[in-house]
Amino acid sequence: MAKSSEVIAHIDGASRGNPGPAAYAVVVESSDGSKLAGFSGYLGRATNNFAEYQALLAALEYALSNHYLRVHVQTDSELLARQIEGVYKVKSPGLKPLQQQARQMIARLESFSIQHVPREQNHEADQLANQALEAAERAWKRDRAEGQGGLVQDVSPGSGSKVAKPLRASATFHKGLLEPHGQLSLFEGEVVNLEIYRKE
Repeated sequence: MAKSSEVIAHIDGASRGNPGPAAYAVVVESSDGSKLAGFSGYLGRATNNFAEYQALLAALEYALSNHYLRVHVQTDSELLARQIEGVYKVKSPGLKPLQQQARQMIARLESFSIQHVPREQNHEADQLANQALEAAERAWKRDRAEGQGGLVQDVSPGSGSKVAKPLRASATFHKGLLEPHGQLSLFEGEVVNLEIYRKE
């Protein structure tokens, strides 16, 4: 059932290195300021602008999934706000499909607005995005530590370099997708090389 009251989504994206490890965060409030939700996600290696768009898409998905059809977004990314408003053109090929996806989702709402605000007015979303990034980086370092699927010394003669220790897992091919058995220590968006062997 559609909900007529407006929700306010504070969104933020963070990238260390631009491109580098990236994350997004969304904090959703009701029109009276009551907090409805707060969530974040790690994106792997991405740019700030990509992360900002992922935050917007996540906020729109939350609103539509929970039947909130009046949405006001606050972001400290002037570029994102102006591109969604149509004031700035989207020049990056990687961002064009994200803008199109966002506009398709916005078209399903009764009302939508987006506002560029100073970073200090977007503190909670900014903090949440950075916490997601820091947690992911800690997990990455822990999981990639020597002896735990991380970097190991190449012991071949004359080599002093380090190489990535392979991750091993079995998987089932089902409806065009490989479904791993058990958990793999991978992050959303991470690119890996695969060697597939048929089970005898």
